[in-house]
Amino acid sequence: MPPSDPRLAVLRGGAPPKRHNARTVAALTTNPGCSRRAVLDTAGIDKDALARHIGFPAPFGQSSFAITRGNAFEAQVKADGCAELLTLLRETLGLDLTEVAYADLESVGDNTSEDLRNTYSEQRLAHGDENTLFDHPLLRLDVAGQSVYLEPDLVAFQHEGVFHVVEIKSFAVIDGQADPSKVAAAAIQSAVYVHALRQLLGRPEAVADEVVLVCPKDFSNQPVATKVDVRKQLIVLGHQLARLEKVGALLDTLPEGLTLSLESDAKEVSASLTEMSARYSPDCLGHCELGFYCRDEASGHTDALGTAVREQLGGVDTVAEALALADGSWTGADHQEEVAAVLRTTARVYHEVRAAGDVRAAGGGVA
Repeated sequence: MPPSDPRLAVLRGGAPPKRHNARTVAALTTNPGCSRRAVLDTAGIDKDALARHIGFPAPFGQSSFAITRGNAFEAQVKADGCAELLTLLRETLGLDLTEVAYADLESVGDNTSEDLRNTYSEQRLAHGDENTLFDHPLLRLDVAGQSVYLEPDLVAFQHEGVFHVVEIKSFAVIDGQADPSKVAAAAIQSAVYVHALRQLLGRPEAVADEVVLVCPKDFSNQPVATKVDVRKQLIVLGHQLARLEKVGALLDTLPEGLTLSLESDAKEVSASLTEMSARYSPDCLGHCELGFYCRDEASGHTDALGTAVREQLGGVDTVAEALALADGSWTGADHQEEVAAVLRTTARVYHEVRAAGDVRAAGGGVA
């Protein structure tokens, strides 16, 4: 679908599209089955402004303390031409290197133009300087017809023809363990950089499937590195980026002239949103600016209970239907026969256990 499709501009109400960055591109993979999000992200809708306009603001964003701490840790790891980082790379990747070159790509002379920085980064990376640490390369990725500039806080490192992406994060690794959700977020964000770098080089094998994650160890600022396999994240990312390119089929299902203009009344905008099918799950609250709106919309539906419940109750859309199937007051449709039997068995066991507990409580003892 061409980025000039007039329906996208109508959806935005004439507002310019919001530019993606590495975090927002990574967030695209968190709920690939949501048609609403696919349409909004392709159109470049400012979902944060939209959520606030309809009365469901999302508390997103890093604290200034976390940003300052992260910048300080990154500066420490990269000090003296990444000397400390090189030691970690030798140990983590098993490299037999005595010295490496260092290239700072954060600016081209005094010029900080994104276009110029991107061109310079592409030239240096495509040239393939052996055993070179590339600091702050500026990559470019096409997302639904938009050029997205990715300014990673990482280093791309090449050795024997293969680049290794390094991601530096300030969350701690304590006793060899880190917060799984933070590691997962770092992995998908790193996968975005790997994908963009592979597109630039035109050779997937030129960029390693494993990225190097650098974090503080325990309660100190001593850095520790570990390899993280991002092959799964790359598959999901590629699928979702391809899906955004084909979102025209979703636009075809929407009423002509549908708009989410922030100049419109909030109730009108909410009504327009309901024309786009959503696939809410509790995880959306941590990844999508419209998560709180969709949670309210999904109230009373089994989707609101989480992915595991939704899968176990396949074909049962509402909590009321599930309860009616469980107590036998509704037999359900033919395709719900199996799940109805499971719900009735679960309800029977629940009531038997509860009744036994009431008997023990009334007797004043424990069997």
